[in-house]
Amino acid sequence: MNSTPQLHLAKTSLTGLSVGDAFGETFFGKEDIILERLARRKLQEGIWPFTDDTVMSIGIYKILATYGEINQDALAKEFAANYLLDDYRGYGGTAHSILKDIAAGHRWKDVSKQVFDGMGSMGNGAAMRAGLIGAFFHENETKLIEQAILSAEITHFNQEAIAGAIAIALAAGICVRFNKMGKILTPAAFFEHITAYTPDSDVKHKIRKAATLPPHYDIRTVTFILGNGSRLTAQDTVPFALWCIAYHLYDYETAIWTAVSGLGDRDTIAAITGSVVVLSAGIPAIPDQWLQQRENIELSPFLR
Repeated sequence: MNSTPQLHLAKTSLTGLSVGDAFGETFFGKEDIILERLARRKLQEGIWPFTDDTVMSIGIYKILATYGEINQDALAKEFAANYLLDDYRGYGGTAHSILKDIAAGHRWKDVSKQVFDGMGSMGNGAAMRAGLIGAFFHENETKLIEQAILSAEITHFNQEAIAGAIAIALAAGICVRFNKMGKILTPAAFFEHITAYTPDSDVKHKIRKAATLPPHYDIRTVTFILGNGSRLTAQDTVPFALWCIAYHLYDYETAIWTAVSGLGDRDTIAAITGSVVVLSAGIPAIPDQWLQQRENIELSPFLR
């Protein structure tokens, strides 16, 4: 793989994503125990395995490294191949179905379009892996949006899911640009940029709502209004993730704790949050212990 500044940024996003993903996955279990751990900020001991969120994002990274853009056919094959390597990574039921069919030789476009009675999946998986797209294509907004759409369509041929992917890619892109300029990105500017370019959708409507919720609100109030990913849809996931990001753009650790404290789909929300915040805060902002406890990506067969 030829290293470029754009690819380095995508790898940075992948690092932030994978740590958030693995961290979030450790916060599933009996609610009373989880709430107690959150209150005490008590980490789970041992290695933290990452989930399908990281596996599919590795696929994005490898395709960007190989082609310099999203090649949909190649990415579909990469997703399917990694799925076959280990299908016990937390894939949802629809993802199992889509990836099995692609692996069996069916055209990805047919498979992706046919789920949910032809409506396509509006799940949060397309947004989950879009931070890398925004990091890589941060210099060109039009290209960034185009590539986010291409990456989403393979598994989520639905306008809400696509809007969610665009929103997260936009978030990552603006974080990189402000970081390169040495300027501080405010929550207001962050939300304004995302809503300006995200297509009209329920996702966009709820992102606008997220922009009105101040950082001091009780997390239960925020998730009641925005959702916490428990429905596994883009509309129920992306707005809350962006709220977590907006108010912790330079504090990776607090951003991730906030993401998991919303409960719901905590690994995916923490993955999305981590994939973007790391582009503002930098990898040094990730606690060393978290990096050490996260399953080693470099030794993973997925990054073969």
